[in-house]
Amino acid sequence: MTIVRLQKLFISTSFSNNGRLWNFWLSLSLGFAVVCSWLALKEGFSGEWIVQDDARQHVFWMLRYLDPQLFPNDLIADYFQSVAPVGYTTLYKLAAAAGISPLIFNKLLPPIIGLIATWYGFLLCKQIFPVPLGCFITSLLLNQTLWMKDDMISGTPRAFVYPLLLAFLYYLAKRSLVPCAIAIALLGMFYPQCVFLASGMLILQLFTWQGMRPTPSRNRNDYYFAVIGLAVAFVVMLPYALNVSEFAPTITRAEALQLPDFSNKGRAKFFKHNFWDYIFGGGRSGLFPDGLYSPETLRFGLLLPIIGNFKARFPLVKQITERIWLLLHLIVVSVGMFALAHAVLFQLHLPSRYTGYSFRIIIAVAAGIVLTSILDALWRQLQPRSPQKRLNIRKIGPKILAGCLGLAIAISLLFYPSWEDNFPSTEYRIGEATALYEFFRQQPKDIMIASLVLEADNLPTFAQRSVLVSREYAIPYHMGYYRPFRQRGIDLITAQYSDNIEVVKEFIRQYDITFWLLNEAIFLPDYVHDNNWIRQHQPFAQAAIASLRQGKIPALIAYKDRCTVFADGRYTVMAAKCILDN
Repeated sequence: MTIVRLQKLFISTSFSNNGRLWNFWLSLSLGFAVVCSWLALKEGFSGEWIVQDDARQHVFWMLRYLDPQLFPNDLIADYFQSVAPVGYTTLYKLAAAAGISPLIFNKLLPPIIGLIATWYGFLLCKQIFPVPLGCFITSLLLNQTLWMKDDMISGTPRAFVYPLLLAFLYYLAKRSLVPCAIAIALLGMFYPQCVFLASGMLILQLFTWQGMRPTPSRNRNDYYFAVIGLAVAFVVMLPYALNVSEFAPTITRAEALQLPDFSNKGRAKFFKHNFWDYIFGGGRSGLFPDGLYSPETLRFGLLLPIIGNFKARFPLVKQITERIWLLLHLIVVSVGMFALAHAVLFQLHLPSRYTGYSFRIIIAVAAGIVLTSILDALWRQLQPRSPQKRLNIRKIGPKILAGCLGLAIAISLLFYPSWEDNFPSTEYRIGEATALYEFFRQQPKDIMIASLVLEADNLPTFAQRSVLVSREYAIPYHMGYYRPFRQRGIDLITAQYSDNIEVVKEFIRQYDITFWLLNEAIFLPDYVHDNNWIRQHQPFAQAAIASLRQGKIPALIAYKDRCTVFADGRYTVMAAKCILDN
């Protein structure tokens, strides 16, 4: 097969209407998604005590669907249930009705979400850049960047952003009204913040640009499309606007500035010392998300505006359709919502939520177009200028260089994940205190566990029992939840390190504590000092450190031998009733 024929097969648009060719590249795209999914599933089901990091917050309470008696009068479970979007909870509820545990379903969801995202990513690129190889490269990059983050693998509401936002963009590009409206409705049911992005996109479609001046569209269908889409957005967002949460109000900027949780080293790190990092850096406040250029090949997307001005050298860019403006519109809307979220801080949740997901989609599509155009230009360099002429020895060097560059790009595209130590990035947490979990599972379902050890983060998931407080659940965005939650933490720290047993007993009565979980290092001053979450509770944490360093003995220690009901060499569980009775 000649170089020219290879070019036509892999890069040229000559077969753009060839359904078999498009299906071939789409199948390859889906095949890569399947490989990534298999790697994730293999890790997720490699043991019994494995859970995704964020599932410990957003999924554990759904065990109530299988057993309604779990987590009774549990502040933490009630809160996370209250903030879960209706579509997300309905999906898990249906799975539970079919007998599938929410924790199992959480591991099965990401591969399905990944395949749908791949499908729509490929189809969206086809609308913008109808080159088969280009769509494959775009979907390949999209898969790599999604599986290198823990968004999709989490199986939480944010995992659904990618397939639903891609579906919305695709149907908007095709001007398919009903599917587009359905995509908007689903966005509202799974991740409401993205409905603002969709609404902004609909509004921008009503304008064309003549130089620097926007001109209203003269196409009546554009207005009809926008009105229907905005009406759907209004209806799906209305329940959120009318709902008055029992955990209201949302925290204000002034309140957040007073909480150490939002400091540069806090549990909900938001405010940073460096203004540039605060506005443009990653994290919850920044415009550009962490890992935006993972894989590094995504950086090629930044060259799209440049190679667009060199169509003679990169002729494939001529295939870019007018729908490329969708990406620009998405940038404008995302940045606008980012700025608005900062202006009314926390009322629209976190500013980074409006750019993090959309920017990853944009950069993947842009990089796919650029890399395909570069490969096409390199491929053309390999073609003989005139078959009748003898090969000029002076032109061998440029052709070898072009071939090497093309091969390097192809290898980096296909095998980049193999160079990553952690691909796919699952953020799975492995429970190691199995005897402890089994002990608590044998206890009544209405028990309350008090603990400051890190293992408390895993108890609601693995032991399926309530904890009074723990770092994992310290989410400070709704004061109706976080005020009592933080007070619990303060009271627990005060009681655990107090040398007055009456303080301990009063704490047990106030919160109806059943068990107290300790570890071997819990009474060392360095343990308290080195635990960032405990140290957030000032001045109470500092008082505990000072008391321990002064040699004062916490009252709990005197009851350790007589009230211990479980010990495995690492963890000790004390019965609260025993403490009260002695």
